[in-house]
Amino acid sequence: MKKLFLCCLLISFLSHSQNDSLSLKYYLPQDISYNQNIPTPQEVIGFIPGEWNVSHDRLVQYMRKLAEVSPRISLEERGFTYEGRPLILLRISSEENIQNLENIRQEHLQLLETQSSQNDTENMPVVINQGFSIHGNEPSGSNAALLYAYYLAAAQDPEIEEKLKNTIILLDPSFNPDGLQRFAYWANTNKSSNINTDPQDREYDEIWPGGRTNHYWFDMNRDWLPVQLPESQARIETFHKWYPNILTDHHEMGSNSTIFFQPGIPSRTHPLTPQLNQDFTKEIGTYHAKAFDKIGSLYFTEENYDDFYYGKGSTFPDINGSIGILFEQASSRGHAQETDNGVLTFPFTIRNQFTAALSTLEAATKMRRKLLNYQRDFYRESRKSAGNGAYVFGSSSDPARAWELVKIMRRHQIQVHELKEDFSSNGKKFEKGTAFVIPKNQRQQRLVTAMFEKRTSFQDSLFYDISAWTFPLAFNLDYEENASASVAGKEISNFEMPSPLAPEKSSYAYLLDWNNYYAPKALNQILAKGLRAKVAMQPFSFGASEFTYGSIMIPVVNQQLTPSEIHEFLVKLSEETKVQITGVNTGMSGGINLGSGQFRPLQAQKVALVVGEGISSYDAGEIWHLFDQRYNMKITKLDTRNLNRANLANYTDIILPPLWGGLDENVAKKLDEWTKNGGTLIAYGRAINWLQRQKLVDIKLKSTNVPAKNISFEQRGDFRGAQVIGGAIFEARLDRSHPIGFG
Repeated sequence: MKKLFLCCLLISFLSHSQNDSLSLKYYLPQDISYNQNIPTPQEVIGFIPGEWNVSHDRLVQYMRKLAEVSPRISLEERGFTYEGRPLILLRISSEENIQNLENIRQEHLQLLETQSSQNDTENMPVVINQGFSIHGNEPSGSNAALLYAYYLAAAQDPEIEEKLKNTIILLDPSFNPDGLQRFAYWANTNKSSNINTDPQDREYDEIWPGGRTNHYWFDMNRDWLPVQLPESQARIETFHKWYPNILTDHHEMGSNSTIFFQPGIPSRTHPLTPQLNQDFTKEIGTYHAKAFDKIGSLYFTEENYDDFYYGKGSTFPDINGSIGILFEQASSRGHAQETDNGVLTFPFTIRNQFTAALSTLEAATKMRRKLLNYQRDFYRESRKSAGNGAYVFGSSSDPARAWELVKIMRRHQIQVHELKEDFSSNGKKFEKGTAFVIPKNQRQQRLVTAMFEKRTSFQDSLFYDISAWTFPLAFNLDYEENASASVAGKEISNFEMPSPLAPEKSSYAYLLDWNNYYAPKALNQILAKGLRAKVAMQPFSFGASEFTYGSIMIPVVNQQLTPSEIHEFLVKLSEETKVQITGVNTGMSGGINLGSGQFRPLQAQKVALVVGEGISSYDAGEIWHLFDQRYNMKITKLDTRNLNRANLANYTDIILPPLWGGLDENVAKKLDEWTKNGGTLIAYGRAINWLQRQKLVDIKLKSTNVPAKNISFEQRGDFRGAQVIGGAIFEARLDRSHPIGFG
């Protein structure tokens, strides 16, 4: 036992000594010289990369300094995260190229156009986009970006000069600034002077929600196609601004592994990805292998990971004429940790990521013409196979959902048109103003196909975590795959949804259809204004206008505001939320009348969301984002640590996201009592199972007689309150004594 203790002390001492003696020589090629006028990372941030985890503010500080002193670097500001951190991009090349950057970009974009065969790629620079640490608690990438940027700015050698002359490098040092900052704080505040390599040390076990995600706990490596977050929007705008020939995405994985680079498992490649893409991915891999062989780092390829879902950083480029490369480095999760491969130090992980960045640059320059010609041919062949039809999608009941999909398409440079006139197809009605047209004959037709196809058979039935989304189904929209392109009207060029017609002034009442996605936002503002509102428990109509269950009625009489003030407020509200509000001057509607008892009074809701250890941060974050960003509604985040002593009487509704395991039995009793006193508990996903174990709901098993391996999913908006597990559907039956909803 004493020998084991001494051994652990020795390992810890050796790790500490390695950090004490750490220098740039550990990372940088030593057969070249470096410009002494370019500051090293430690001269600006105060330590050599690897001694500490770099915080995002210091990372940006160093990048700004390099852009200030190096003629090889131009820095672009692209916006801010939710927490106000800058989204920067370094554009790196030879001094001559930097001075002529816009002309080079425009010439490069010509490769995508119809007449691209006239472009001579012999003298065109290749474009590579290298991005780091989209998962903030996979920090070796962003810390390696410090070294890579320094190397590109300071290295002096004819070979590097030639590489810079023939390459435009788009360096994104941090795909996820908020998550990186969160993890750096955790790792640094838990670091000991004598580094402890015990995996059970607190340093290697982040508290909830961890630094993987952004401010709202989104996994941003699933957002390359949906493009819902400011960080994603910045990087997608950069991609379509440049169309890089290679995009690298630097990640980390389990500590007991080595380093992975693509290609992934061959049978798990999306069929729309050209074979030549995978051939080039494999060829690029030979450069990585050579570089890792040189420094003695173990690696693997064509295992574990796939190239299927186009919403990840390593596969999104593959459907856009580029080559996506994933790097997965074994993670130290802190500064040094015992693993199956010995003590894994943070500097070692950084060196591997830095080496991968250098080998990518090497491959890009050696394969420059191949990559440029491949991109040109990709779009040429794409146009040839496009066809002349069109996709049409929309929702007459909720134009907001359709418009949200339009915004995604426009962010991906996909041509979208208004519908010229109403038409019907296969029993579905598409109305002008609420439906849209995507012609197939356009440059981005392969990407459109990937986003709209319903693929139900696969060469390999296993996936890393997701296969694909059919976007119109994910938005619960009607769509037609083979409409005539002649139905297309004017092309849409902006992102702003048109405002509906302003409500006519009424002295009686105003009506709001609940089907609109932003109706909760509108209602929340109505109630916050102090206006009385009621909800319809039965359908009704005014002439040809149908109002269904849940429609909102705002009477004009007996309000705190005058009729003119109410009208002025609702006009502004309709314009802001894009929700149609209708003024009526009579209560004599078809169906129930406006004075009916089937209109129930509404009150402002006080909503709480359970968060913390044991809760799925992804799902909790989406709900938080929905309330905070979409609906502008206050929501109280109740931590699981405090539920036992929280005063639940303050809330009308409590949302329980999916759970890992369960909550304290005392919490179950407290929620039980709270619901009996009138509270509404909304359980989501796996949270239903916990409610069932606590006997708060009764769940009945409904057999489907479908083998689990053959289950296919069609994403629709009406599939709620159930889970598919092993060929059976668990259908949640509501215990009538508890007002609990399922989402």
